[in-house]
Amino acid sequence: MASPFTYLPHRAVLSLAGPDSITLLERLVTNATDNWTPGETRYGALLTPQGKVIADFLAIRTSEGVLLDVAEAHVDDLAKRLKLFRLRSKVEIERLDEVFVVAGTEDAPEGVRPISGAQHVYLDSRYPGGRLRGLATKESWAAWYGYHPAEWSRPIDVYHRDRIQNGVPEQGFDFGNADAFPADINMDMLGGVALNKGCFVGQEVVSRMHRRGTIRKRTLTVQLPANLEASVGADIVAPSPIGNVTSAEGSLGLARIRFDRWAKADASGAAVTIDETPVIITKPDWLQAELAAMDEA
Repeated sequence: MASPFTYLPHRAVLSLAGPDSITLLERLVTNATDNWTPGETRYGALLTPQGKVIADFLAIRTSEGVLLDVAEAHVDDLAKRLKLFRLRSKVEIERLDEVFVVAGTEDAPEGVRPISGAQHVYLDSRYPGGRLRGLATKESWAAWYGYHPAEWSRPIDVYHRDRIQNGVPEQGFDFGNADAFPADINMDMLGGVALNKGCFVGQEVVSRMHRRGTIRKRTLTVQLPANLEASVGADIVAPSPIGNVTSAEGSLGLARIRFDRWAKADASGAAVTIDETPVIITKPDWLQAELAAMDEA
């Protein structure tokens, strides 16, 4: 029996368990942790004091604490840093090596529903229509399907094309460790930053960028023609450099764009190109509002 979900080997799970789990996260991470009911998911990140993303994650509230769905390449660093901040807090922080992540690529208008073989199911709200994700173990998955999802699941390129089409950057592909501000990867527009919460590491820098209107980079979807195979890192020019491709899958890519430069080029009618081939950068509604605000400033 095939699963309609994609196994994500590049994701890992970090567990925070204990009575002080929520208090610890509240003073450290970008999103709020109050009024958080078991089963609810929140998108957030731990930042450097300079306001750059160390690791972003989807956080699932459980009855015991919190489970973090994190990039596998950065989960150990995140665990180490959280332990340093823990001090005398009653929180056990542990990577769950036996737990893996599966993800859907269809809209989830009904919200969270059971996923066969998964022990925890949660909603990724970064997508306009929502996406179901699940946490499972080899035993729980095999008990339903009879195999590990690495042996038979939807291809990983289906997952990446879906997130690229929906403008969802992912750590390990579109950004690394401490090389992007939250706004660079649209965290503020994807519900990952609570500017009105008490405090978090790097808050002063993030708040100042929003308050002063100094956000200049965004990650945007780029439509590529059939005759162009854009490689990661390819320059996007209009006619001077305005950004670089960070992910590509077929006719779509994600790129980190200096949108203030792009806006000026767009207003002058300049073509946007990769290797002298015209491409189209998608303007989501929130970006159009941001560009309008820049014109008024």
